[in-house]
Amino acid sequence: MQAGIDIHEHRVRAAECSGGISSNSIYAMIERVALARNLRGRVLDYGAGVGHLTRRLLALERFDAVAAADIMPAPTDLSPAVEWIEQDLNAPLPNHENVFDVVIAAEVIEHLENPRFMIREIFRLLRPGGVALITTPNNESWRSLLALLIRGNYAGFGELNYPAHITPLLRRDFTRACREAGFLNPQFYFSNEGGIPGKPVFTWQQASFGLLKGMRFSDNFMAVASKPI
Repeated sequence: MQAGIDIHEHRVRAAECSGGISSNSIYAMIERVALARNLRGRVLDYGAGVGHLTRRLLALERFDAVAAADIMPAPTDLSPAVEWIEQDLNAPLPNHENVFDVVIAAEVIEHLENPRFMIREIFRLLRPGGVALITTPNNESWRSLLALLIRGNYAGFGELNYPAHITPLLRRDFTRACREAGFLNPQFYFSNEGGIPGKPVFTWQQASFGLLKGMRFSDNFMAVASKPI
């Protein structure tokens, strides 16, 4: 009988394949919403990768404390002001229940095996009244829908993206999972940057001089959900 894979090594390898970063348009979307909603207090970068977003959260100078969690070890050049939690996010974070005012998961949920567990876990980590910001590839864009029709998989979930991207989700999935976890209904935001089908290095925004925006023309979206007080 063939031996199974070492699951921890497989997850670490998948994390390394992702590069541990997201695009500037995703970071900008997160910062816009954080500022517009006046989010403050203690923040967790859930799935911090190499710490790009963590550093940006520090630079905003609006949070009392910044923590970060990832399966990878802390970057050697990261500020000692950051609490780094080295943890496989397919499992619970110990000793952090009802601790954070804001939890941000940028392009993480599509990497994990159980998205409902992740949303329940974020709910557990948040204080009452806390806010979750969760971004993921937008599988309702024209680019992703055409990829599904032609290639049989959403854009960002083909062989080149495996084993990093394993769990595609729609807005309806987020709404259902957030309700089940106890969150109020999520609100959705879009990155307003999206590749043209077949030529993803060129964006709808470049072709339309910035006029084409929203769900069908964005490669990523964000769900924002609040934990009831």
